Amino acid sequence: MLLCERCHQQHEEDSKYWRCPCGGALLLHVDETRFPSQEALQSRPSSLWRYKEALPLRDGTIPVSLGEGLTPLVPLPWKSGRVFFKLDYLCPTGSYKDRGVAYEVTRLKELGISSIVEDSSGNAGAAMAAYAARAGIHCQIFVPEYTSAGKCVQIESYGAELVRVPGSREDTTRAAEQAASHTYYASHNWSPYFVHGIKTYAFEIWEQLQCTAPHKIIVPAGQGSLVLGCYLAFRHLLQSKIISRFPQIIAVQAKNCAPLYEAFIQRKEEPVQIEKQETIAEGISSALPVRGREVLAAIRKTGGEMLAVDEEEIKRGFYDLAKAGLYVEPTSAVVAAALAKLEGQGKLLTSETTVAFLSGSGLKATDKILHLK
Repeated sequence: MLLCERCHQQHEEDSKYWRCPCGGALLLHVDETRFPSQEALQSRPSSLWRYKEALPLRDGTIPVSLGEGLTPLVPLPWKSGRVFFKLDYLCPTGSYKDRGVAYEVTRLKELGISSIVEDSSGNAGAAMAAYAARAGIHCQIFVPEYTSAGKCVQIESYGAELVRVPGSREDTTRAAEQAASHTYYASHNWSPYFVHGIKTYAFEIWEQLQCTAPHKIIVPAGQGSLVLGCYLAFRHLLQSKIISRFPQIIAVQAKNCAPLYEAFIQRKEEPVQIEKQETIAEGISSALPVRGREVLAAIRKTGGEMLAVDEEEIKRGFYDLAKAGLYVEPTSAVVAAALAKLEGQGKLLTSETTVAFLSGSGLKATDKILHLK
C-alpha cells in the first residue's frame, strides 16, 4: 500500500502511480516490527537482500540483483581521532544508488513495467541503466549536459538511451517528466521504493558495529535519500526493539546549492528557494528536493544538524580522503569537509563512534577531478 504524504490518500501499488494525483510524494508502508535475528543474519547472503523482511516483495519474486550491498566499513585515523568510513562507492556501478535502484527495479518488474524514463546527475542514471539491463527493461536516461563524461559513457555502455539536456538539473527533470508521458517515470527521487533500498546501508553499519548504533552518521545531501534511508533504518531497528536510540544524522550540502541547509538554519519546514550556483559536488546539486520536508523532519527527529561547505573546503576534503587511500568523486568529499568543520567546533569526539558515508567513486569523475587544483 502507498500513502500520500500530502493528502494522506492511500493507493494500491498496481495503480502504478509514481506520485499522488494531488502532487504529493508517495510513501511505502513496511512492517517495522519484523527484522531478522542476529543468528539468522549469519547465514544470509552477502548483499542487501539479507534484510529481506524490511524489503517486502511478492511471494516468488526473484530480486533484480548484481550483488549490491555489504560494502566495507573501515576505521581510519582522522585528524585528532578515528572515523569509520562506509565505502559505498564500491557498489557494482560505483555508487550507493545501486541499493535503491535494485529494490526499485525489482518492484517495477513485479508490476509488469517494461519501459522507463529516469533523470539523473549521473550516478542514479548509471545504476538505473545497469539494473534495467539486468531486468530486461527498456531504459531512457536524461542527464544535464554538464554531467561527467565517465558517467555518460557508463550509462550508454549498459545499453540505455542517453539524452543530454542543456541547462540546469531542474531543466533535466522537466524534460524527463515530459518524455515519460507515454511510459513510466522511474524517478528515483519520487519513487516510494528507492529510499527503502537505500536504508540497507544503515542496517549494515549497525551490523558492522557489532549490532550497535553509532553516535553520528555524516552523509552528503542533495535530494536527501541518504538522510531518509538512515532515518527509516534506525526507526525500524527502534520499532523492532533492537536499539534504544537514533544516531545523529549530519547532512552536508554544497554552499552553492543548499536549499535544505538554508531551511534548517532558518527553522523552516520546507526547503527554501535559492539562487543556485555551479558546484563541483554535482551529485548533490539539487535546488528543488522533492522530499525536502521529510528530510528536514528526519534530521531534527534525530537531534542532527545540517552543514554547508564551500568549493575550497570540498577540494581540501577530496585530497584529504585521497591521501588516506580513499578515491571518491567530489560529491563524496563534502563529508571530509564536514569532518573538518565538526572538529573545529569541538564536535568530533573520540568518545563517540562517527561514521562518514562515501557515496561515489572518483573513477567516474576523472574529467572533473582533473580541474580541481
